[in-house]
Amino acid sequence: MKVMHTAGRSAKRTHALIAQLENRRSEADARATPVARKIIEAVRKGGDVALRRYAARFDGISQQTPLQISEDEMKQAWREAPPAFRSAVQTAAKNIRRFALRQMPKSWTFDQIPGLEVGQLIRPLEAVGCYVPSGRYPLPSTMLMTAIPAQVAGVQRIVVVSPKPAPETLAVAGFLGIAEFYRIGGAQAVAALAYGTESIARVDKIVGPGNAYVAAAKRLVSFDCAIDMLAGPTEIVVTSETGDPLGIAADLVAQAEHDPDALPIFITTNSAFAENVSVEVKRLAAHNPIARKSTQSNGVIFVTESVPESRDLTNRLAPEHLTVDADSDLQWVENAGSVFVGRYSAHPLGDYISGPNHTLPTGGWAKVRGGLSVSDFLKLITVQKYQRQGIKKLGPAAITLAEAEGLQGHAEAIRVRGVDG
Repeated sequence: MKVMHTAGRSAKRTHALIAQLENRRSEADARATPVARKIIEAVRKGGDVALRRYAARFDGISQQTPLQISEDEMKQAWREAPPAFRSAVQTAAKNIRRFALRQMPKSWTFDQIPGLEVGQLIRPLEAVGCYVPSGRYPLPSTMLMTAIPAQVAGVQRIVVVSPKPAPETLAVAGFLGIAEFYRIGGAQAVAALAYGTESIARVDKIVGPGNAYVAAAKRLVSFDCAIDMLAGPTEIVVTSETGDPLGIAADLVAQAEHDPDALPIFITTNSAFAENVSVEVKRLAAHNPIARKSTQSNGVIFVTESVPESRDLTNRLAPEHLTVDADSDLQWVENAGSVFVGRYSAHPLGDYISGPNHTLPTGGWAKVRGGLSVSDFLKLITVQKYQRQGIKKLGPAAITLAEAEGLQGHAEAIRVRGVDG
């Protein structure tokens, strides 16, 4: 990881890199969007024929192989899974479900004034698609993180897609009782979920992470089908003055091994601390080819002039994962997908088993939203109920506002109910 100082001779180059990192999502979109657009249009027009063509081309699925995976196959995978894996899945699922249940908003009403009752209803989406990556690594944990909050929300139809799903992913699907699972991936899977084909009914929303082409496809369909977020390559920022260099380096390498495009960053005011972390990262990544590539190509350690500058830089970067030293640091955190506090809060614990979702905003989107939650699978419907006393009280003011906007029909709809104004 290169060490860069925000002051001194290299300051200009450092601040240019920071500006580039703040706009880091643009380049990936530009590369992937034309390809994704072509695939989406083909599947939208050609349906199953186009979908199968891309499944054969990208995933090696023959014409004889059914795209839909049977429930029996998923249940069999769960029965055949090693006991240690089954136990770990059950523990993770329990914690994820408990966390989602705590997030669940409630329906409520209250009297705004005498004669006016207002409130909200919470209703689940009818159908969602969960994208579970299965490229460089199988990610059964993503099945848990996307399907369980949907189940807690009460979604009736949960559709899972994954290219060449691993036995572990099938096992988790069997454990969760998933009924619809298709062995498709990439932009073609996003298109099938968004628009439907002869064999796959469209969904209301698509959630889950993927590569640049999946992210580009989600962006392209987002006006026709809701999406959760544009999740790109993994990111981690550690902002520390007192942490353990080995632990920090281990977390940086752990996230870096996801993808050669992963972005590992360390921020501190202490030059010696920065060099120690850099040495540990190099040592730990030496025999991890993907982590070695991403730390060498994208990894950076920023040495700032002050703690406030470190904090400001952290919020500017709006990282997917963030580690800080202590509870008191939470006061200054404004932009982050998920925050890990203290030396024992290893990032992989959050990837698998803590309970908070690991599907998190990347590319700076943590400035405007948090990670996937049960709320992503819900609709909030507002309710208002007037009695005569309430409309008599508020009607005149509403008429005044309607007339100010020149909407006489609005005003008349209130007057006909016996309101003067």
